[in-house]
Amino acid sequence: MVMNGNMQYAWTLFVTPMIKETGWKLSEVQWAFTLYIFLGTVAMPVCGWMIDRIGPRAFMSIAGLLCGVGWAALGSVHSLHALYAMYALAGFGTAFGYGCAVSVAVKWFPDKRGLCSGICVAGYGAGATIFNPIFAYLIHQIDYRATFLYTGIASGIIMILAAQFLQNPSSQEVAALPKPPVKAKVRRHTEEFNSIEMLSKYQFYVLYVAMLMIGIGGLMTTAQLGPVAKSMGIGAATLTIALSLNPLANGASRVFWGWVSDHIGREQTMFVAFTLQAIFLAGVFTVGKNSPTLFIINMALVYFTWGELYTLFPAAQADIFGARHSASNYSFLYTTKALASIMAGGIAATLFEKTGTWTTAFYGSAVLAFCAALLAIVIRKMPFPKKTAEPVGEVSEARVGG
Repeated sequence: MVMNGNMQYAWTLFVTPMIKETGWKLSEVQWAFTLYIFLGTVAMPVCGWMIDRIGPRAFMSIAGLLCGVGWAALGSVHSLHALYAMYALAGFGTAFGYGCAVSVAVKWFPDKRGLCSGICVAGYGAGATIFNPIFAYLIHQIDYRATFLYTGIASGIIMILAAQFLQNPSSQEVAALPKPPVKAKVRRHTEEFNSIEMLSKYQFYVLYVAMLMIGIGGLMTTAQLGPVAKSMGIGAATLTIALSLNPLANGASRVFWGWVSDHIGREQTMFVAFTLQAIFLAGVFTVGKNSPTLFIINMALVYFTWGELYTLFPAAQADIFGARHSASNYSFLYTTKALASIMAGGIAATLFEKTGTWTTAFYGSAVLAFCAALLAIVIRKMPFPKKTAEPVGEVSEARVGG
């Protein structure tokens, strides 16, 4: 997951040198980020279906190969079409690896879904704390093209090696796992829904809209942080510090809010975290512009109140629809990231080019984040879905044995 996350969170470091060498416009380059997220995440439903059939070890190995080849090839592209194609290939690998890791985690720890998925996805968000300075150093020393090549090869190899240790719990191990406390504040459904059944329930679409709205602001900050800092007159040293602290805050958010949700409930945690996210997104151009220190602090708080959505929503969907088909079910929910990337990448950059300011994009994202917080109240009050009939000819999606 650390190697996986680098391909999203290190991207902003490559944007400026790429524009400088190629002469491409900011919006043209950032449409690559949109395609990277969009095409990777729309493939997630197929990914979830395949994980449960071929097992996490083989599937994660495929993910590592796609990530390594796609990212390394970015060092040799000389056209926008090639840039889009290779980053999209890495996007497929990233989505495959992400979905695989989360699905394995929630199967092993049914009594601590929030915390375990938080720790798992923290690797995706926080790994850049260590690696962003390395990427920045390599870009400065050997140029951005060679950095793409060498880090792509290394990332792919490390992911493939790590994949060899993954396995699902066996049926006997599942039976022996701790059961959730009877009086837990987290609501958990006792029925299991496959993806077709889940897609017929309105509860899924409420979750979907909430995850889409909260996803835009943080994803935009991830993609556009370099250009945003430049437009605000933020120096390179301040940006470097922010790029180091933001992933740390992102990773911490996934563990912290996941742990909180196991104690006070998913929906209550969503309301608090998403409301704070709205405040801090609005604060970028009200508080953050006043000094480099306030810019760093405000940006870190944006990440600390955004990254948890990738912890809370996989746990919430498992609570509502069961964990048996979690890989496939969450893959459908995760496609919100594809839609969010359209707003966060190319459209946000185009809006900036037309208006000369990022304020509209940030204030708009703040409004959406607060709407997601209000939807958390709706999610809390929703009844659990009911199975209307036994599925005919159902084939189990949860292949438990590695």
